[in-house]
Amino acid sequence: MTLLTMDASASVLRELGGLGAVLAAGAGAVAWGAVAPRSQLFGQTIRRTGRSNTVALTFDDGPNPALTPRLLRLLDENHIRATFFLIGRYVRECPSLVQEIAAAGHTIGNHTDTHPNLFWLTPSRITDELSRCQDAIDKACGQRAVWMRPPFGYRGPHLFPVARQVGLRGVVMWSRLALDWKPQSIAEMVHRLRRVRGGDIVLLHDGDHRRQRGDRNITLAGLDYWLPLWLSAGLQFVTLDDIAARPAPAAAPVPQKNSPSAPLFKSKASGS
Repeated sequence: MTLLTMDASASVLRELGGLGAVLAAGAGAVAWGAVAPRSQLFGQTIRRTGRSNTVALTFDDGPNPALTPRLLRLLDENHIRATFFLIGRYVRECPSLVQEIAAAGHTIGNHTDTHPNLFWLTPSRITDELSRCQDAIDKACGQRAVWMRPPFGYRGPHLFPVARQVGLRGVVMWSRLALDWKPQSIAEMVHRLRRVRGGDIVLLHDGDHRRQRGDRNITLAGLDYWLPLWLSAGLQFVTLDDIAARPAPAAAPVPQKNSPSAPLFKSKASGS
């Protein structure tokens, strides 16, 4: 191989290496844009309440007959309204529970029909997932959901135009999560929820997308401890409908009480 040929080969390798770095960076940006709650790469999302004295509690993967009724009682005891992102196939199994959620004044959102990763689906498949869930909610309680949350938080360029086509107003993410789908103790759940601040949209679960009647008792126990403390600190609880109806400038942060290592009391709603 001549010196000239070696120089040319080295130049090609450098160019390929540079192209590889660009492609890797692009792939990383797409991956971040598809899953990061704060990303707006594929479309605008809602992830904060817009007011620093309010918190929005949101519950995914219901309705769940093993937990949702007790959660509704706990919220009612504390005069709190929340947003429930429901899975269509569970809605068809438990229509009366959906009616109970709606009758209590909570906002109902669309969490797709079967909880797939939407990033890999075609527009027609996304349309089917959202439309079937919309129809199930409408049939169960006479309401059309206007908010949706993508399963696992994954979204791509097809989601936002499809969501508009099926009549949804917005895609909802979160600013705080409790990892309540992972095995953990009640003390750990209480500890995680200490991070909640005014302005947060909190991601929680009252169901399990893998199976009906999933165990989400730690979610209930954590809320059982924190709800009275948050209320006593001056936090107000809002739904996604409230957020859309009341845009406002942020106020000063609301102080939050420190969390002990474990809950100190138990309400009627968290009983067995």
